[in-house]
Amino acid sequence: MGNKISLTIDGKKIEASSGQTILEIAKENGIHIPTLCYYPNTKPAGACRVCVVEIGTAGKLEASCCTPVSPGMVVQTNTEKVMNARRMVAELLWSSGNHNCLQCEKNGDCELQDLIYELGIEKPRFEIDLPGYEIEDTNSMIQRDLNKCILCGRCIRVCNEIQVHEVLDFSMRGSHTKVSPAFDADYIDSECVFCGACVDACPVGALTFKQARFKGRPWEMKKVRTTCPYCGVGCQMDLNVSDGKVVKVTTNMDYGKPNHGMLCSKGRFGMNFIDNSDRLKTPLIRMDGELKAASWEEAYGYIAEKFASIKEKDGPDSIAGLSSARCTNEENYLFQKFMRAVIGTNNIDHCARL
Repeated sequence: MGNKISLTIDGKKIEASSGQTILEIAKENGIHIPTLCYYPNTKPAGACRVCVVEIGTAGKLEASCCTPVSPGMVVQTNTEKVMNARRMVAELLWSSGNHNCLQCEKNGDCELQDLIYELGIEKPRFEIDLPGYEIEDTNSMIQRDLNKCILCGRCIRVCNEIQVHEVLDFSMRGSHTKVSPAFDADYIDSECVFCGACVDACPVGALTFKQARFKGRPWEMKKVRTTCPYCGVGCQMDLNVSDGKVVKVTTNMDYGKPNHGMLCSKGRFGMNFIDNSDRLKTPLIRMDGELKAASWEEAYGYIAEKFASIKEKDGPDSIAGLSSARCTNEENYLFQKFMRAVIGTNNIDHCARL
């Protein structure tokens, strides 16, 4: 950042670095400015105009998310002019889409809903005009309802700038503008890899996790931070748990390294094995031609007995071990140490190489 400069926000003297935006400084100092199109780690768009503030005595309104601070700047965030502008934007967004909160999966976690409540708007002054788009329900992971889209562009920027898949962009013009993959294709027919970052970025109910539909409201879910089990990177994620079951997987940019709030398709949508009826919950030992449940002590004893007899009869190189990328580095190290030091063989491989 550049040199330190002084400015005033809502009568409060604040020191900032040149190059920072008004919104960044306001957040750092606990001053609330509502946003819709703003998304961390992406370029500011200034598209929604919800974050407008009044600058100077001339009463000029500027989007705080993309306006850099300047020495001696005087900013007001909640004047009558500012609030009227925000109400106008909120009412226009409300009236231009199907924002029925009763059946929306984002009810209770919707930024447009929060904004309308914050501004005290009981109903829009404009007639509600539903776009009439068909709901995209062609894949098993993401449901897309463009009738709820507010064209904030957050899904586009997270796809293009952070994940760099470059699947989404604006198409059409004017009142027909919408977000879509190339040639207005469904997600399933596009180059989408289903990382789910666009769903996390969506502030409304335009993009939702399909497997979580009607499985629980946001306030009914408990978020449990954990580490993704699919590889050794150690991506951090939140398991959204309702009634003792994992409903969906979300992320949090505040967790930082190693994934900074991003996930791959496995980490995002590959958790169905947790409650799968075919999942083994106890060791099984074949007795008299049938697999029967056993305790871990019985299973370990059986394995040790078989390893010892095979090693004595055919030598240690008759045994091989296959390790897993879903284990930690420490567990993989112990496994190879066991194969080399205890069994006495170098016949060991790893599933990540297959």
